[in-house]
Amino acid sequence: MSLLTPLIWLLIMLPIFIISFFKSKKGNLKFLILFLVIYLTDNYIQILTKQYLPDFGLRFSWLGKFLSLAISLSVIYFANKNDRKEIGFTTSANSKKQIKFGVLVFLGFLTFDFIFKFILFPKGGEFDWETFAFQATMPGLTEEILFRGIYLWIFDKVFLPNWNYKGITFGWSFVIVTLLFGVAHGVVLTSDHQFRFDIITIIYLTLISSFSLGILRKFSGNLIYSIVGHNVINVMNAIIRIL
Repeated sequence: MSLLTPLIWLLIMLPIFIISFFKSKKGNLKFLILFLVIYLTDNYIQILTKQYLPDFGLRFSWLGKFLSLAISLSVIYFANKNDRKEIGFTTSANSKKQIKFGVLVFLGFLTFDFIFKFILFPKGGEFDWETFAFQATMPGLTEEILFRGIYLWIFDKVFLPNWNYKGITFGWSFVIVTLLFGVAHGVVLTSDHQFRFDIITIIYLTLISSFSLGILRKFSGNLIYSIVGHNVINVMNAIIRIL
């Protein structure tokens, strides 16, 4: 992956940032600087780790994900107690009724996701321990803490939430994080400068996986739910491919 890829993601997201600026009540715009620092640091560490550090014969970039997790935990370490709760890094959660709603919505999307992928995914792959170990742990931990934890918290500080549904506040931060997740999985500039733009992946991940995980995170009030949900999706994908 080219070092320009994270900048391309930001460029694609620029119209959404502009719309959010004009459509929402502004908070502390200085938090945008914090976002850029965390976002660029995380992405470039993962890219450079994969390109220049040994992989120890492993298929997946475990080291890059561990470093990404370390960055997120460092940010959380320096946050105060209230901010940690807003990030979702807390032992508390929302009401049982709200959690139940979030879980049911997620399970509904997960069921559709399974049926859709079961029909379309290629089958007959071989079982691989590393694939299952990785998919059951690292993506959910690193991406959920970043996207639906830290990034959502930061953009809530910048674009103040002003929507309410079933007692849960939403704002343009939810839209930004949900779409950014899809863009980050569907757009890449390779190291040999081949541009790949997969609009189907962007739309599907944004409207199905990212949206449902965002709902689960918001209605639970705790990152553990979306972390588990994310890893369930990834393990499900791996299982479908070997059926």
